[in-house]
Amino acid sequence: MSETPGTNVICMKWGTAYTARDVNVLHRMVARHLARPHRFVCFTDDPAGLDPGIEHFPLPDVHVPPRLMNEAWLKLGTYSAPLADLTGTALFLDLDIVIVDSIDCFFEHPGEFCIIHNWTHPDRIVGNSSVYRFRVGELSWVLDRYHEDPERAKETYRNEQAFLSHSLQDAGVDMTYWPAEWCVSFKKHCMPSRLLAPFVTPGKPPGARIIAFHGHPKPDEAIRGEWKGRWKKMRPTPWIAEHWR
Repeated sequence: MSETPGTNVICMKWGTAYTARDVNVLHRMVARHLARPHRFVCFTDDPAGLDPGIEHFPLPDVHVPPRLMNEAWLKLGTYSAPLADLTGTALFLDLDIVIVDSIDCFFEHPGEFCIIHNWTHPDRIVGNSSVYRFRVGELSWVLDRYHEDPERAKETYRNEQAFLSHSLQDAGVDMTYWPAEWCVSFKKHCMPSRLLAPFVTPGKPPGARIIAFHGHPKPDEAIRGEWKGRWKKMRPTPWIAEHWR
């Protein structure tokens, strides 16, 4: 068991999209970049292969329709009360991020609920739930609201982060965005233009602390330069390997 009650870094792993290796790498990145004593906790349906320093608990109980189990609605379980035996503040991190600088500031930034301002729709009040901070147990009503009608939630909102954002807004909860330079998108902020992608190596934006790899490429694909998505070709990004380990 860890160190200081009240400072928690949490993640979730279920199904087959991510592996124990992804959790282990995240744990090691946090250990290198978070100076304050903390607990690192993974909520998972399969703890096999997790490093010894990782605490793990079963997934919180979220009544997600079976056809949506591969989507992110299970992340609403982080608002359960109780949430295992956690107390205090929790910083949630997705498994497809790369930490490139200190993240102590994510526990120091003022705000009742802190989250990324979604890059794809900066004109909307929608957070990106790759990185968010909250007080454990204080948002259980969000999960209760979802459980009132999960099917309607899916019909009304594209995903869990839109449901969360609108729920907080409707309840008058202050949703604070992280400083824009702290959390960046690999595709939006690191990749060169489509025409330059075969010739220019993706760069690390100044001030970045966390790089999110939503969709593709994933960190290992970016390192190798093997992703053949929208950009068709991309150069390898060796500096990712310096951090994603």
